[in-house]
Amino acid sequence: MLKVINPVMSIEVGVNLEFIRCEDKPFEAGVARAAALGFRYVEPMVHNGRELLSEAGYFHSFSMDNDPLEMRDVLEKYGVKASGLSAHTPLMRPEISVPYLEKAIRLAAVVGAPVVNTDEGIRPRWLEDEECFQVMRYTLKKVLQVAERYGVCVGIEPHQSITKKTEGLLRIATLVKSPCLKVNYDTGNAFLGGEDPYEGLKAVLPLVAHVHAKDISLGQAESEKGKVTGTPVGCACGDGVIAWVKVVAILKGGGYDGVLSVECGTPLQAERSLAHLRKVIHG
Repeated sequence: MLKVINPVMSIEVGVNLEFIRCEDKPFEAGVARAAALGFRYVEPMVHNGRELLSEAGYFHSFSMDNDPLEMRDVLEKYGVKASGLSAHTPLMRPEISVPYLEKAIRLAAVVGAPVVNTDEGIRPRWLEDEECFQVMRYTLKKVLQVAERYGVCVGIEPHQSITKKTEGLLRIATLVKSPCLKVNYDTGNAFLGGEDPYEGLKAVLPLVAHVHAKDISLGQAESEKGKVTGTPVGCACGDGVIAWVKVVAILKGGGYDGVLSVECGTPLQAERSLAHLRKVIHG
């Protein structure tokens, strides 16, 4: 019987390791800093093969060609858990995304991460409208066979031309009937894509396995809302336009057991986000 990994029994606050990118630090340094700030969960980024910045210790991404136990050892060393893996790859390019996501799922299972997060990617010019969904269905059917064996979910994130709208996000997240096909809801991307992030969250709530706690500054909101499909990181939670009291109330009302993974640009923003979200969650 399939048993999906779920190490969280309440709403917790974690952090995506993008917060350390501004300091040009490697994976372990990001985990160490997150733990020192008080986070119990981190969301590592993974990549294929070898690339200069990570190999030289200037970037926080972890190569899936490394032994997965290396990541587990680092997490255990600093007393944190993986809320998920940032494993973005274009679902509309199965020649890339199928082996990539299968590898990410196997790594996630070793380190105890319950979900790998991805999106549809940039649409290839040669695909017609309905072909996009046919190709993504093929990709997901193949990948979810592996996901179900390992008990790891695939979380579709609102981040590109289709998923920026709740309707598109739900269509992709229901292309295949599987207990492991879920949603990684990103509040900031939904807002910038022109959606109401609260109504969007309510609409996908039964499928939500992971949440990106991304706030958007007033300046970015005024200049980019409705013009972009997302953004890499936001401002500190509580400093922007997202009403976290409302977000948490929706999650609690839906019985969400999982992590709010903060996506921000600096360690100071991460620290401020942790304090704000803890206050919202615990009162």
